[in-house]
Amino acid sequence: MTRLGLKLRLGFILVWLGAASILTGCSTEAEAPPIAEQSRDLMDDDGDGVINARDKCPGTPHAAIVDNDGCPTFVERSESNDLHILFANDSTVIPDNFLSQIKRMADFLASYPEARIELKGYASPVGASEYNLGLSQRRAKVVRQQLIDYGVSPNRIKTLGFGDSEPVAASTREQSNALSRRVTARVRGERGNVLEEWTIFSLRAD
Repeated sequence: MTRLGLKLRLGFILVWLGAASILTGCSTEAEAPPIAEQSRDLMDDDGDGVINARDKCPGTPHAAIVDNDGCPTFVERSESNDLHILFANDSTVIPDNFLSQIKRMADFLASYPEARIELKGYASPVGASEYNLGLSQRRAKVVRQQLIDYGVSPNRIKTLGFGDSEPVAASTREQSNALSRRVTARVRGERGNVLEEWTIFSLRAD
């Protein structure tokens, strides 16, 4: 064998050994990718846009406007209802045309279970003031009883009698007396509501 042939054979052997060592060092199985450990809960179970890890108010109603803590924004809403019942002279009988007004007040109180009512009775400045004081108290009590008959709890109703101390001003004495024989009340009901807005996410399934 010539010197050149020997060199070529030695070179081939070296190349073959190098390739074999490379193939031997390679694994036939693919290594599994590293598993990332999640340190925080990135889910948003109530769908309010705040992840569980930061949500201090889970279970927020759909469409509620929330703050950075996931808590809904509340707004106070209130409304009032008035009662103004007129009586005949020296009478404690509620005229039929005022019963519907008392019923509306009972319904209003049913809508605001935390509200209470204070009935104020009055009399016209006719006769003795002491008698008129008792008359005004009895008028307030008959209205109270009518509210109870309509379903209002007795402990939510307070009655006061002012006698003839606060007559209603009018153009004539007769008109003043007629308007002064009265029972009045004003009730304010307040309720907190979640402030809402419509978005495309408001239609998500429950």
